Amino acid sequence: MRFFIFFAGLPFLFTACEEPIYTPKPRGFPKVIYPEKAYQSFSKDYCNFTFDYPEYANIEQDKSFFGEETPNACWFDLHIPNFDSRIYFSYIPIDKENTFEKLKGDAFKMTDWHNKKATYIDESLIQKNNGVNGMLFRVEGPAASPLQFFLTDSLAETHFLRGALYFNTQARPDSLAPVLDFVKKDIEKMLDTFEWTD
Repeated sequence: MRFFIFFAGLPFLFTACEEPIYTPKPRGFPKVIYPEKAYQSFSKDYCNFTFDYPEYANIEQDKSFFGEETPNACWFDLHIPNFDSRIYFSYIPIDKENTFEKLKGDAFKMTDWHNKKATYIDESLIQKNNGVNGMLFRVEGPAASPLQFFLTDSLAETHFLRGALYFNTQARPDSLAPVLDFVKKDIEKMLDTFEWTD
């Protein structure tokens, strides 16, 4: 009987000594609470344009750029605290020194810089009946700025505005995709309602 109990309990003895096998939990993402879509008009005396932007975003005028005064008073950030993201706006009037071709070339260079990480960059032409023209860049892949654009007037002889969206987090396209889609709709609204005021 002792031998029977010994041999019957032997398998339990060996299995009790084995290391437990841990199974990793599936990756989770923090829950994002999306604010209700509502817009207000951007109209600042330091800029000569207007557009609609989300009520849950804040306008913060830039006073300095790398420790120096900004080239124009119409440099500002549109900060969306819910997503810790910013759209950086920089306005430069077109003149002999800052020609449209130079400013457009700079905008393309700044977007192309993200090609180090981007898998694809989609360029869409912006042409509106109210004299607003430009280009929208959708940057696919783990790039720092997933969306950029520039706007100018119909003859490209007076105004040039550049915008770039950044999230204050590591660029992870899969986890950022729902938030990016939400913010893209806000940017599309801004572009649809954009007007030069002079």
